[in-house]
Amino acid sequence: MSDPADVFDLVGLTEYEATALEQLLSLGRTTAPNLAEASGIPKARVYGVLESLSDRGFIKVIPGRPKEYQPKSPREILDRAVENRRQSYESFAADIESHRDAFLAEYEPRFERASEDISPTAELFHVVDVGEPSERETRRLYDDADETLRVITNSFAYLDSVERALAETLDRGVEVSVLFLHPDELPAEKAAVQADIVDRLRAEYSEVDVRFSTEKLPWRGTLVDPSMDYDSGEAILLVEEPDVPNHMRQAAITDNGSFVAGMKRYFDLVWEYESIGVDSFGA
Repeated sequence: MSDPADVFDLVGLTEYEATALEQLLSLGRTTAPNLAEASGIPKARVYGVLESLSDRGFIKVIPGRPKEYQPKSPREILDRAVENRRQSYESFAADIESHRDAFLAEYEPRFERASEDISPTAELFHVVDVGEPSERETRRLYDDADETLRVITNSFAYLDSVERALAETLDRGVEVSVLFLHPDELPAEKAAVQADIVDRLRAEYSEVDVRFSTEKLPWRGTLVDPSMDYDSGEAILLVEEPDVPNHMRQAAITDNGSFVAGMKRYFDLVWEYESIGVDSFGA
């Protein structure tokens, strides 16, 4: 369960502002000197802190000698925080729009001139780090899939990070196929992970087709919606580099239709001629 005080960070309060607001919610209506004494905020700072909270709409200032400060209700504070963020976004969006024409006029020609000499081959891939960046891109591919999604993997150990996307992909009627490396080719620890993952897929996602390659796989990754007309498809892949630790590796992403079609051909050939089904070895 999250800490309720985390809200103070979410709304962007400084440490002194968060301390002051939390104390006011406990003390109720009080003066600046009393708040400073109760909270430990230096007296030289407390007035500025209270002015900031008032500007944000989180407290009320009661005129008098001395002034008093009263917190809004917790519900009002949350509602005001959302409204502040909405207004800030609208102001930001308006500022961007006011600069749009001038920015595009200045920089689009530069970009186009700089891009003229880039060959199609140079644009074949871009890369992301292995880990959360590559898993985020993999989830995006799942979300974008319309017809087919093919996975080549050793053990599918990252299933947890893509499970939500997998479930939604299956709900859309996308055909999903997972080609595992045969467990005999894996260390015992990874083979055990693979066995658990396969059991989960069979129990919870029976629509997923599963097979095991009987040969080593030179790469692993995900490809979606390839076309033999070479006009669609996208993929993320990681070539096997056993001597390079994962945290130092990068995954390649491509939306080149010809390349993705070639990946499909490789996948289909292994699936058809160099793989066995789950029941073939009692997994």
